[in-house]
Amino acid sequence: MSIYKGSGVAIVTPMKANEEVNYDKLEELIEEQISEGTDCIVIAGTTGESSTLSMEEHHKVICAAVEFAKHRVPVVAGTGSNSTETAIQLTQEAEEAGADGALIVTPYYNKATQKGLIGHYSKIAQETRLPIIMYNVPGRTGCNLLPETVAELFRTQENIVGLKEATGNLAQASKTMYLTDGKLDLYSGEDGLVVPLMSIGGIGVISVWANLAPAKVHNMCESFFKGDLATANQLQREALPLIDALFCEVNPIPVKEALNLMGKNVGPLRSPLCEMEPANKERLIQAMRTYGLKLE
Repeated sequence: MSIYKGSGVAIVTPMKANEEVNYDKLEELIEEQISEGTDCIVIAGTTGESSTLSMEEHHKVICAAVEFAKHRVPVVAGTGSNSTETAIQLTQEAEEAGADGALIVTPYYNKATQKGLIGHYSKIAQETRLPIIMYNVPGRTGCNLLPETVAELFRTQENIVGLKEATGNLAQASKTMYLTDGKLDLYSGEDGLVVPLMSIGGIGVISVWANLAPAKVHNMCESFFKGDLATANQLQREALPLIDALFCEVNPIPVKEALNLMGKNVGPLRSPLCEMEPANKERLIQAMRTYGLKLE
C-alpha cells in the first residue's frame, strides 16, 4: 500500500487578502509542482495552516487538490487531530474526496501515552481504507511516537504503511527501521536530513523546501535512488543555509514569506501566525539570493 517514493511537497495554503483560501492560486502552485517533478502533493498539513482551517475549508481544500492533481501524482491529506473521533472524521472525508493517503500527526497537547497512541492510530486505521502515514514531530506536539509503538502499529494495522520522521534523531529512526525489518515507508520530515535518512532506508521526504525549489528536491531524491550519492549529497548540502532560514521562525511563516518574495502571491498568514521579524526576513532574503532563487 505504498503511496509514493521521492519528493512530496508540504504545500502551503494560499490566501486572498481577506484570508479566504485562494483556490486559483492553489491550482497554479500544484501545476508548478507537478511540472517540476514533485512526486506527491501533501495538502492541509502543518505547512498548509491546517490548524486554522475550518472543517468545511479543510474538506474543500483537499477536494480542490485532488481535482487539480488529476491523478498525475498522489495526493496525501493531513487529517490528524488531538481528538481521535475528529481524526476519524477528517480521514473519512479525505477518503471520500479521493485522496490517495492520509498523513496523521500524533495527538498534540494531550501528551498521549504509547498505549494511547496505539489505540488512537488503530481506531483511525480501522475506520478507513486509506493508507496512513503517521507523523512524529514531538517538538510541535509534545508527544513522541517511539520505535516500538511504530513497529506494533505497522505490524497490526495493514493500512498503516509509513512514518514522517521529524524528531531529528537518526538513532531513533534507525531503531524504527530495525524493528520494522526495513519495510516501513520512512519519509524525512526534516529538510536538512533527507539524504541521511534515506541512507538508513527512507524512501523520500515531505518537504517545506520543495515549495521553493521542487525540481532540486526531486532531483536530490532521484540521484540518491540511482546511486549518484555525490549529486544527492551536494544538493542536500548546498540547501542547508536556505533550510535553516526557512525554520528561523515557526513554519510556515518563513516559507510563505519566501513565496511572496518570489512573486508567487500566496497571501497572508492566519492569526496567531504573524509576519516575520525584520532581522529574520533579511536573513531569509540573503539565503534565498545565495541559493539562486529569483526575488521580485
